[in-house]
Amino acid sequence: MIIDIYTHLFPRSYLERLESASRGLGNLSARMKQVPEVVDLDARFRDMDRHGAYRQVIALPHPVLEEVADPALAIDLAKHANDEMAEICATFPDRFPAFVATVALNDVEGSLAEIDRAVNDLGARGIQIYTNIDGQPLDRPEYAPVFAAMARHDLPVWLHPARTAAMTDYAAEARSRYEMWWCFGWPYETSVAVSRLIFSGVFDRHPDLKLITHHLGGMIPFFDGRIGPGMEVLGSRTPDEDYSGVIASLKRPHAEYFRMLYADTAMFGGTSGFPTGFQFFGAENIVFASDAPFGPVGASIDAILSVPLSDLDRDKVMRRNAEQLLRLSTEA
Repeated sequence: MIIDIYTHLFPRSYLERLESASRGLGNLSARMKQVPEVVDLDARFRDMDRHGAYRQVIALPHPVLEEVADPALAIDLAKHANDEMAEICATFPDRFPAFVATVALNDVEGSLAEIDRAVNDLGARGIQIYTNIDGQPLDRPEYAPVFAAMARHDLPVWLHPARTAAMTDYAAEARSRYEMWWCFGWPYETSVAVSRLIFSGVFDRHPDLKLITHHLGGMIPFFDGRIGPGMEVLGSRTPDEDYSGVIASLKRPHAEYFRMLYADTAMFGGTSGFPTGFQFFGAENIVFASDAPFGPVGASIDAILSVPLSDLDRDKVMRRNAEQLLRLSTEA
């Protein structure tokens, strides 16, 4: 059996409410509807059936609620989404063994209450957050209680990159061009967000915290020398800021924290990055994901089959790691 730990679904009622109540969607909802599987369950099931014993963990796609709704509305939309996601999982447990709860971190207190409700009452198996909160970094003190809550629940945080064309490639330009904000910007966003969390001590405060990084950890496994020996002299390159105490303040060698991350396999069917990713994270910290319906399920499965793994390690990646992380009980 395969458990696809990161797929995206728009519940219909939630989408209608989002369109009618929020701001700044532009043509996003129209573009989403061009992918039938993101809203049409029958179309989604037809695609899923092509892959045998295959199940999906579902999470909302973009937009980022904090960017399109004020705090009160964002929390209301998050609750609506979580209720509907829970109902879908209850109706189709053989398709969707779990859902990822939505939170709106422009209202941290409201989100903490919603985390408890979604996990305790609705059965959510973790939360999805974004790499920045409407431009604010995740390592700001006001977001610390969110990570504490997830450590207390012993459930993972799915970290999704959030970057748009408004975040430019060059200071002289008004927008990112050729969708570089997505192609290279999203892996960069992931890498910066988790690095800042690590250097701010999140794993020292919560050593059992589980962070799932999208797209095989972004840039991290490919730059182990820069994040390891390169960062041992943190602060020496920045004359106007004092980082001299950061490395010394951590309880473990800083490079070890990066290997505590979980990384998913959503690589659009690409394979050349997997040897590096598996060497860095190990099979125990890699979980299968396709990014369906925006990423190809079949090509993502074939990509993992192309990696020289033992049967046990392949089963860990395709199923067992997800079962353990999400505390799922599923039939083989």
